[in-house]
Amino acid sequence: MINALAVQEPGGELTPYQYDPGPLQPDEVEIDVAYCGICHSDISVIDNSWGNSQYPLVPGHEVVGHIAQTGSQITHLKSGQAVGLGWHSGYCGHCDYCHTGEHNLCSDSQATIIGHHGGFADKVRAKAHSVVPIPDNIDLASAGPLFCGGITVYNPMVQFDIKPTDKVAVIGIGGLGHMALQFLNAWGCEVTAFTSSESKRQEAVKLGAHHTLNSRDTDELMAASGRFDYILSTVNVKLDWNLYLSTLSPKGRFHFVGATLEPLDISVFSLIGGQRSVSGSPVGSPAVMRQMLEFAGHHKLAPVVEEYTFDQANEAIAALRKGDARYRIVLKK
Repeated sequence: MINALAVQEPGGELTPYQYDPGPLQPDEVEIDVAYCGICHSDISVIDNSWGNSQYPLVPGHEVVGHIAQTGSQITHLKSGQAVGLGWHSGYCGHCDYCHTGEHNLCSDSQATIIGHHGGFADKVRAKAHSVVPIPDNIDLASAGPLFCGGITVYNPMVQFDIKPTDKVAVIGIGGLGHMALQFLNAWGCEVTAFTSSESKRQEAVKLGAHHTLNSRDTDELMAASGRFDYILSTVNVKLDWNLYLSTLSPKGRFHFVGATLEPLDISVFSLIGGQRSVSGSPVGSPAVMRQMLEFAGHHKLAPVVEEYTFDQANEAIAALRKGDARYRIVLKK
């Protein structure tokens, strides 16, 4: 039996929940959970904000732990090995995207916390091809957020060929944005942080920003017209997108990783006139996750985390709801 924490209805509190996962399948592994990050996506699924949640629901898709047992077909993962599990706990394995290493685009992928029990538990199961080994130079206590927030901001750096000479701006210096600043700085880019919080300006510089701009100061934004090659939006609220688009250089890209639910109000002339692009991306594939972990380990990059115990999970979620986290929350055994 697996001992977990689950919500029974949209917006509910976490309560103890026990379930029988059945026999371990040949292509699966079981992970002893040591840490599990909490992401805003967990709250969205708890609240059924996206309309696809299934209850009882065990959250947790930033899992860090050790292999407890492996299915009969598994040879590349060993008992006791440190591993991580992110947004996906399985892929179809036979579509064009899986065959070309872009598993994160598989239309038959299995989400870790939708129709599947996640990492707010003593153990979690997943298809072995979705589980990523963690290098020895990565701190396990802070690694969890890399498997969702970290890969979400790292993936577009690879997919859209961001260059070390690019001028890149990040909107929103929170759970996603604070990792984006670190990655982009280590990548070699000239990094600017858009933030509405004066208190975060100095924090942004410490995290890797070379410059900051007040996102509530229209004059400051207008003065940055045509400055950036790439803008990464990590926020989930509606902003004056056209004002931000004006700060892109010709052929610049405005990229969304924050899941704003309102339709985008964008002037097509802003795109056509400068041959600009607007795009978005999900988390990355296991292959890109491995690359991200190597990059983070080499440059000694890590999310800034606050730790709670699993017994404090409801308290931790309440803190995240209030926006009190600096910058990610991790549950620990």
